[in-house]
Amino acid sequence: MLLSIVIPVLNEAQTIPLLLDRLRDTLREVTWEVIFVDDGSTDETPGILERATVKDERVKLLRFSRNFGHQAAVTAGLDFANGDAVAVMDADLQDPPELLPRMLALFQQGYDIVSPQRTSREAETRFKRWTSKLFYRVLSGMADTQLIPDVGDFRLFSRRAVLAIRSLREQHRYMRGIVAWLGLKEAILPFERKARAAGKTNYPLLKMLRFAWTGVTSFSAFPLRISIAAGCILSGAGFVYLLRAVYLALWTTTLVPGWASVVALQCAFSGMILLALGAIGDYVARNYEEVKNRPLYVVTEARNFPLPQRSVSRAVILYDLATPSGRVLIDDAQHTLPIPAASPSYQPLPGARA
Repeated sequence: MLLSIVIPVLNEAQTIPLLLDRLRDTLREVTWEVIFVDDGSTDETPGILERATVKDERVKLLRFSRNFGHQAAVTAGLDFANGDAVAVMDADLQDPPELLPRMLALFQQGYDIVSPQRTSREAETRFKRWTSKLFYRVLSGMADTQLIPDVGDFRLFSRRAVLAIRSLREQHRYMRGIVAWLGLKEAILPFERKARAAGKTNYPLLKMLRFAWTGVTSFSAFPLRISIAAGCILSGAGFVYLLRAVYLALWTTTLVPGWASVVALQCAFSGMILLALGAIGDYVARNYEEVKNRPLYVVTEARNFPLPQRSVSRAVILYDLATPSGRVLIDDAQHTLPIPAASPSYQPLPGARA
């Protein structure tokens, strides 16, 4: 049995050597490969990974032309993984490699998905822990699928789970929601999450907020529905206020001419209209991006991959091995390309970063 380990990396030069050492120590009795997906790193990460691929053919490398995002990197790793079981984990060692044998044991018991669940979050602020819990509760309440709290992208998948995930090629990807939507047999494995081994997080607050919004809009139309509900409530309140104004004008002499109340109502209704238009506009923009059917990622380099496997939908492969002229054939309708294989004579296409 082959275990594939998919690890997206972005500026993780300090942690990669530590991670590889721990993987080798942990998986001595397992046949394994590790696929690093370099998501546009600008530090020493590419050089470290290239040297690792030379020293150990079990270490494989995919390099993107630029930063396409963590979820696209996970998708690329799953697209290229050949294992009977495929694990996805981060490179910062907050996802402990020592947990992989226990995950494999549960996989061999018949589970399609094994999801480690964080029971503690060492070195994380109280604010981050609180907002994380709030997000899972809000999204579970809004979305059609239920997310398991404190379960991230650190997971192990069976082969058929990987094939199912590969078939879902939406542009705005939220892997946790995709996994929950599949509804496959899942085991939960509690663990204590340690602090980063080195370096700094690639998910600051603003990026986390964008990621959370992607999760909400990818699996729920709740923002549109709540704008309708809020509009109804405000319209009802405005109608009640109108009846009050008519009553004061016809049957009392207490109505004082002024514009304060008008301004207040105008601000409330205008704000609600802009909020609703913003939510609608975001969904329209996402539909527009899906209709364009652009590739999810662009690979400019691959190392230590065996000879050809299959085609990848909505992906651009720009390294050349199969076509000596340096040209890559692209199916414009499906964006489907053959995956070339790596070889000692590999040369990147002109313009690809070395």
